[in-house]
Amino acid sequence: MTIFSKIIAGEVPCYKIAEDDKFFAFLDIFPLVKGHVLVITKMETDKFFDLPDDYLNALLVFAKPIAHAIEKSFDCNRCGISVLGMEVPHAHLHLVPVNSANDLNFTNNKLKLSIQEFKTIQQIIIAHL
Repeated sequence: MTIFSKIIAGEVPCYKIAEDDKFFAFLDIFPLVKGHVLVITKMETDKFFDLPDDYLNALLVFAKPIAHAIEKSFDCNRCGISVLGMEVPHAHLHLVPVNSANDLNFTNNKLKLSIQEFKTIQQIIIAHL
């Protein structure tokens, strides 16, 4: 069981943004920038492209309104998307407000935010959904 499965099960707390029967979205606790959201599958699969085609399709449809909410919530040119899968062996994608390609550089220092900052970011994004 991955840390993401534990988050879905409610065993590990998170700052939830959205959820349906197949997917779960929450704030990354090691964000590149404010508004960095992880979208994970409830199906525990290591590699993103091992997901069934219908799941891949539905994942982007699920992520789309979250991406739009991120763009409305933060000063950015767009919501960038990245699939790495190196950190946790559980299919997921990153939605990140970006102004340049460098904003998606995962070697950049991660932000250290307070609980209140996470809660505020969560509320702002949810308000734009």
